[in-house]
Amino acid sequence: MRFLHTADWQLGMTRHFLEGEAQPRFSAARRDAVAGLGALADQTGAEFVVVAGDVFESNQLAPKVISQSLEAMRAIGVPVYLLPGNHDPLDASSIYTSALFKGECPENVIVLDRDGIWDVRPGVQLVVAPWRSKAPTTDLVAAVLADLPADGTSRVVVAHGGVDILDPDPTKPSLIRMAGLSEALDRGVVHYVALGDKHSRTCVGDSGRVWYAGSPEVTNYDHVESDPGHVLVVDVDESDPAHPVTVETRHIGRWRFLTLHRPVNDSRDIADLDLNLDLLTDKDRTVVQLGLTGTLTVTDRAALDSCLDKYARLFAYLGTWDRHTDIAVMPADGEFDDLGIGGFAAAALDELVDTARGGTGEAARDAQGALGLLLRLAGGSAA
Repeated sequence: MRFLHTADWQLGMTRHFLEGEAQPRFSAARRDAVAGLGALADQTGAEFVVVAGDVFESNQLAPKVISQSLEAMRAIGVPVYLLPGNHDPLDASSIYTSALFKGECPENVIVLDRDGIWDVRPGVQLVVAPWRSKAPTTDLVAAVLADLPADGTSRVVVAHGGVDILDPDPTKPSLIRMAGLSEALDRGVVHYVALGDKHSRTCVGDSGRVWYAGSPEVTNYDHVESDPGHVLVVDVDESDPAHPVTVETRHIGRWRFLTLHRPVNDSRDIADLDLNLDLLTDKDRTVVQLGLTGTLTVTDRAALDSCLDKYARLFAYLGTWDRHTDIAVMPADGEFDDLGIGGFAAAALDELVDTARGGTGEAARDAQGALGLLLRLAGGSAA
């Protein structure tokens, strides 16, 4: 038996920092990743696809998003099993029970809307635990694992949520208990556990049978999501009584969300930042968040702003991470001597320089901004 394990499509996702045409391109990439599973299934000989939760970003999406998403699933061709997760639970407002979804759902798409066993074909079953609210009060998987027989049937658990051995608070009642999964695997009543919720590809435990596939297209910065963009090709050997499992990773994601930390204390640091940004490929599919720290002259700060402005036009998004950005601006001696300013204007300039150097808070920032603007208006440099 060979199938594709994926999760956390979150179709309809928006990112507030993506402006203009970048957001539609990001949404299209997520749908393209889904539709592209058809070619992967054909290439690998996968019989079906399991989506371990969070198919949709929420239960409140525009009709166009739902229709386009279903069309992408239709393109996969093989059976696609959808598990409701915490983003799209089977509550009163569920997408899965809406007239639009039911009316346009392709024949190859099956919603796993009841707990327990689902027959895929003779000898192959899914053991599923859909979410019915955003905040379960129990381990949903434990109940569906109880009393399963070790009868030679190949079984795949399809579940969503955190696992206790990975969570910083292992006492949360909704967590999936690894002990229960291990016991079921050891008894041979289930043979693979397809998990969703964690957006990075992750093997859980040491059996090699419990995996998070991660999101097939990135959803967050790399300091949060270390390994997104994958689909897992899973083989379960039905001819061997032990049902050995082989898991192969296929990278299909096309977007990147990067966090870069850089010191900026002089023109050389700015040139180095410029070079590093220039070397990044696929800028129109790359989101960059910068953590910048250092002390700059007004001239160098103006050069930094010019650099950031240029790349903000090239990348899908480029901006600074406020919590990790701290740049002090300190006017250098004689930095404005070549501007040829005299009289009252010179006195005002001296006052701005004094405030930028010795002021605090908003007044200093305003003075630094005014000096930077003055330099840009004067041609981009002084001194």
